[in-house]
Amino acid sequence: MSEVRTARTYNQRHIPREYTPGRRRVSIYVSWSYPAEAGRNAAELDNRFSTMTEVRRVAWPAYEDPKWSDPYRFQQGIAGSLELFFLAWVPFQDLVEEVTGHPVPVYQRIDQAGFYTPLDERVLDDTDVMFVFGLDHMVTGQEAQPGEIEALRAYLGREDACLVLGPHHDVGASDDPSEREMEYLHHGDPLVPRQQRFATYVRDLMQGLGVPVMNRYGLRPATGEGNRIVPLSTVRDLDPKGWLDGVTNFNFHMHLPHYDVTTDAPDAVHVLARQPIELSRPHPFTEAGNTEFNMFLWMPPGGDRAGNLLLADSTIFSSLFGGDESLRNFWRNLVSK
Repeated sequence: MSEVRTARTYNQRHIPREYTPGRRRVSIYVSWSYPAEAGRNAAELDNRFSTMTEVRRVAWPAYEDPKWSDPYRFQQGIAGSLELFFLAWVPFQDLVEEVTGHPVPVYQRIDQAGFYTPLDERVLDDTDVMFVFGLDHMVTGQEAQPGEIEALRAYLGREDACLVLGPHHDVGASDDPSEREMEYLHHGDPLVPRQQRFATYVRDLMQGLGVPVMNRYGLRPATGEGNRIVPLSTVRDLDPKGWLDGVTNFNFHMHLPHYDVTTDAPDAVHVLARQPIELSRPHPFTEAGNTEFNMFLWMPPGGDRAGNLLLADSTIFSSLFGGDESLRNFWRNLVSK
């Protein structure tokens, strides 16, 4: 993560961006309550983010520079690892601003200072491409309100609108401890506990908007030489808009959600990309005969919805997990189509 090039500001109100023909305005909405996540009891084993101290221990010596390890400079509790998310989204924000000419605001459902920002017209009116990162732990109870769903429905009535939903993984949903242990050994990340369930908020949005998809599991992608993620299995015939033009792979992350399509209705959801799974590590999903999971989905306009609706996990937009030109092509495509 590079050093900032300008002075940083905080506690500023968003200034709406003027519409510019051919220049998409992109926004990010993080569905968590920052205080609820940062305030989770670190003595609890499950359903919380890691503390920065745990990150430093597991990733040693990557975060031993004083800018990460000095408690007078960087928070060492859960709040510290939450701040890593913001820092890791900066390269995506920078590329989007370069492509579109517009800055990319990041909203939080409830921010560090306790300000509540629902996903309403204040967020949506100056947005053409809306990313909703479903990073709220279910135990924090972030439920989408009817007015938010109505605001999104109105937003998707615009032909130029694009909504990208990213519900995160759902590890350890089973009540069976042995199944949870199998999932844990499959993804292999010591920072993710036996149970880490995300995305009440985005699940509510999907239900309210009629999106027949459910985020399940946390699956480890297969890798090749140099621990590089293997290419996606893509269906180019279902991608007339070219969302995947110039894209062969995303970035490696140890636990990615399977976006399970829950309808048999033809053409309701197009699964454009599937990710091969690491089969050397058993998992209930692979033991059921699956070798790939759904990674990138598109719901074309239909009915009252004139805009596009996509599903892609938030880790795809984070520099914490690496990236290459294929990934940057994907970012460009999403904000320029």
